[in-house]
Amino acid sequence: MKPCNRCRTTGCLLVSVIFLYAACFAAAADHAVILQYHHFGSDTPPSTSVTLELFDNHLAYLDKNNFIVWPLSRIVSHLLEKKELPVKCVAITIDDAYRSVYERVFPQLQKYGWPFTVFVTTEGVDNGFADYLTWEQMREMTKKGVTFAGHSHTHSYLRLHNKGESKIKWQDRVTRDILASFERIKAEIGQDSRLFAYPYGEYNNELKRIILDQELIGFGQQSGPVWSGSDFGALPRFPMSAGYAQMGEFKTKVNSRPLRVISSEPDDPELPENVDKPILRLNISHGDYLKDTLTCYLSGQGPIRLKWIDRNNGIVEAVSDTPLPKGRSRYNFTAKHRSRPGYFWYSHLWIRD
Repeated sequence: MKPCNRCRTTGCLLVSVIFLYAACFAAAADHAVILQYHHFGSDTPPSTSVTLELFDNHLAYLDKNNFIVWPLSRIVSHLLEKKELPVKCVAITIDDAYRSVYERVFPQLQKYGWPFTVFVTTEGVDNGFADYLTWEQMREMTKKGVTFAGHSHTHSYLRLHNKGESKIKWQDRVTRDILASFERIKAEIGQDSRLFAYPYGEYNNELKRIILDQELIGFGQQSGPVWSGSDFGALPRFPMSAGYAQMGEFKTKVNSRPLRVISSEPDDPELPENVDKPILRLNISHGDYLKDTLTCYLSGQGPIRLKWIDRNNGIVEAVSDTPLPKGRSRYNFTAKHRSRPGYFWYSHLWIRD
């Protein structure tokens, strides 16, 4: 007996639903990449800048390769609630609120219809510094869907104590400085964000505790994708500037996956005075990465020693044979995927005063 037309139609609909469900499931992910920019142009500090041509190339690559650009707050809420994200999900963030954002970046991102987040140093805006956005420009951008979030009021090295300053007075001063940026943004443009980017990407456990106590989400400048197991007091972002933003590196970074670190020892990036060759021990979750390809690089210095302590349980140590430079540096871990192109990535920040 042949099926009737109604059965054929119902069967086709059922098959279509099954394929649609399978396609949606296959297109789901549990991680995203956050890009971090500062200046735009060839007339700004090279260490924190990308040229307009290179930025245009970044956007064109994302568009041509079907990346989905989401608001940063939406990505964070999905991760916190362990909701699925789209495959190739990216957020665009810009630190400090320089005027080039309005003049050079805003029009470009409007063409694509993509959201982005600007972390604002509010003192520079309040003082009318020529290099900064104005509140009026930000009000205009707000109407077009741009998000503005906290970056402190003064953009000082928040983790450092003033001379003779007690811990309690430091906590009070820093908390007021952090919250002031949110208060000014809300007063001027009506936005009430809970996202905060550390000035210079610097933090220690004491400063991170203040961020978490204020129920804020913190963002650093250490590289790597974000996932639900990330540290929400210091989420990673890929800095896009100087040699770290060229197209080869850009493609690798936006296509990367998180190396899922369960714990790190030590977990505080601020090093004691007598330590200049820190040993970092990670506990890495099992995943689709090839353990034999796991490599660690000291930022700007090349590969360093890496040793598996317990391969079965994912425990590995890395140490540099040369002293870390003063200031900020990173141990960057990458590993190849077991069966697909691309890398897994994790970065650990160090600060040596």
